[in-house]
Amino acid sequence: MELLVVYHSRTGGSRQMASAAAQAAQDEIEVTLCAADQAGPEHMQRADGYLFCAPENLATLSGVMKDFFDRCYYPLLGQIEGRPYAQMICAGSDGQGAAAQLARIATGWRLRAVQPPLILCTEAQSPQAILAPKQLTPAQLAPCAELGLALGAGLAMGAF
Repeated sequence: MELLVVYHSRTGGSRQMASAAAQAAQDEIEVTLCAADQAGPEHMQRADGYLFCAPENLATLSGVMKDFFDRCYYPLLGQIEGRPYAQMICAGSDGQGAAAQLARIATGWRLRAVQPPLILCTEAQSPQAILAPKQLTPAQLAPCAELGLALGAGLAMGAF
């Protein structure tokens, strides 16, 4: 069984979230951690479940993450139905727009959400804070690790 963790990160927050989840899941299952600009349909076809992690930019998914979905959507249509997924969003204030957009894409693929979106709010509001490199705390990363562990365990046990 394999969990594919696809992420995009410009300032480091989403990368840290994805890494924490992937590291925790490795205790249970094979994990592939892949940047969105490097991931493609072949990665998705190989995996048994998915964790998508991206920042919210201007109330939607980041452009690089959206590009990943654009490149993979039609080549995978009809091939990955029913596979489990979860998502994590790194947001400055809200995250709901990006989470909803990702859920709509996953619904089109007929993926099965196995957890509500995990939204980590950095409270970055000024241009300087938004663009600054992020250093997430262990407390902020703990829910990401818990999600990764749960996904890995669920896949390993055949619960999903």
